Amino acid sequence: MSGLFTVTPFAALGTTAALVLTDGSLAEPARDRLRAELDLCDRVCSRFRDDSELEGLNRSAGRGPVPVSDLLLDALDAALRAARLTGGLVDPTVGRALNLVGYDRDFGLIAPDGPPLQLAVRPVPGWRAVTLDRARRTVALPPGVRLDLGATAKALCADRAARSIAGALGGGVLVSLGGDVAVAGPAPVAGWPVRITNDHAAPLDGPGPVVAIHDGGLATSSTSVRRWRRGGRPVHHLIDPHTSAPAGEHWSSVSVAAASCLDANIASCAAMIMGPAAPAWLRERRLPARLVPAAGPVQTLAGWPGEELAPCS
Repeated sequence: MSGLFTVTPFAALGTTAALVLTDGSLAEPARDRLRAELDLCDRVCSRFRDDSELEGLNRSAGRGPVPVSDLLLDALDAALRAARLTGGLVDPTVGRALNLVGYDRDFGLIAPDGPPLQLAVRPVPGWRAVTLDRARRTVALPPGVRLDLGATAKALCADRAARSIAGALGGGVLVSLGGDVAVAGPAPVAGWPVRITNDHAAPLDGPGPVVAIHDGGLATSSTSVRRWRRGGRPVHHLIDPHTSAPAGEHWSSVSVAAASCLDANIASCAAMIMGPAAPAWLRERRLPARLVPAAGPVQTLAGWPGEELAPCS
């Protein structure tokens, strides 16, 4: 990335965190701010830490309203907004369903294969079961409901970190968490170059098409990496809320550009789950997107550029 300073990527939130700056002299304080934001997000929103605030909330299901922190309120707001915008396709009440398919710990600790799953096909409890009271700063869950904030919390964290670094230190900032990208501050003249890959661990200069964004965010959802096998059959992490089972794999990945990393993540996840209906849904919302089918040619729409460095707004 000519003219830009890339901080050495590091593991965080079960994925890879990357930081790119227009001013290399800000690298150390920017990295410290990013690590602090990631640590806070993990302590508040992780489904894999017994001591996280989210797990405390999950254990409280059926006991009435529970006071929660500002960050958990914001993360829950983001998750419930995602559900509203997608007609319930991106739903935070999939926590129990994820546990049942084997995603009950950090992905790196999941056994690559295991015995066959025995799943009951039924809807998840649904986001309307969550009662969030902003005025009282409380949340109540019905008995048996377990929340997962994984995708939306990660994207929210990327947005928060980028804004925090740019606001406190100045300069232009790009934060990437597992390929979900947020930018803030002055952009490079040609925009921020973002390489599109399915693997969050791929190097920033690895293979894959490159687009440029000037503001907002970009997210890629994929079933290529977070997948395992049970009874010899493939399983992945994107749950269809209508069935509580992994969604059909019409697309191998979907990338979306939007006004924020959070909005891009919501749209890319929803598109993966809705399958063939995704292009029309994305066009209606005028969201630039790149859809890679399980078989067939790549589809781009709503102004997404060709497979080379080009602006994407």
